Amino acid sequence: MTAETLLPGTGHGTGGGHWKPGEQILWRYRANGTDRVHICRPVTVVRDDAELLAAWMAPGTRCVKPVLADGSSIDREPLETRYVKPRTTSIEQWWGAGVLKLARPGQAWSVWLFWQQDWRFKNWYVNLEEPLRRWSGGIDSEDHFLDISVAPDRSWHWLDEDEFAQAQAAGLMPAATADAVRGAGDRAVEVIRAWGRPFRDGWENWRPDPAWPVPALPVDWDRQAM
Repeated sequence: MTAETLLPGTGHGTGGGHWKPGEQILWRYRANGTDRVHICRPVTVVRDDAELLAAWMAPGTRCVKPVLADGSSIDREPLETRYVKPRTTSIEQWWGAGVLKLARPGQAWSVWLFWQQDWRFKNWYVNLEEPLRRWSGGIDSEDHFLDISVAPDRSWHWLDEDEFAQAQAAGLMPAATADAVRGAGDRAVEVIRAWGRPFRDGWENWRPDPAWPVPALPVDWDRQAM
């Protein structure tokens, strides 16, 4: 598969159908408050059913990420101006170990698993976000800034609370939305404390099929969801 080849987009992800293990889809995020896609990660479906979507982002995957208009990293921009400077997108290769992403239908967060290069489990990462919207070529969401890190010993802590506050100050998140996001985070913490799914399900011992190719980034990665 070349970069010019579209991902399958067969429609299995909509209308009550599901993707099959090994199918390649796009995991995308819109820029906050817009319909413009600014994050796109080609992934391979691990499991997809009424209870869970699990997808694998392999090392070496070419991904789309937001950067400042001059090409510099957003993370290096002072927090006070991070959300007001003009942005564009950049295509970069994911050089780290792969990431397994787990999302339950209608839930306002997804859970990502990270490993070291030698497959030692590193941590779970709870990404607070708009519930995933399925379309023929993948899933779309909007990131909500606030996150939670969960260690192998089940201890946890909030992440990016400063970014969450600054996004509100910059007008990217109305107060009602911020309250809903914090409420979703509190519900996620309840799941962590109870060691509910997916934390208790042994996903840290999962490994990808070595026969799976690294999905290509299609030229129309930002196409309209249909």
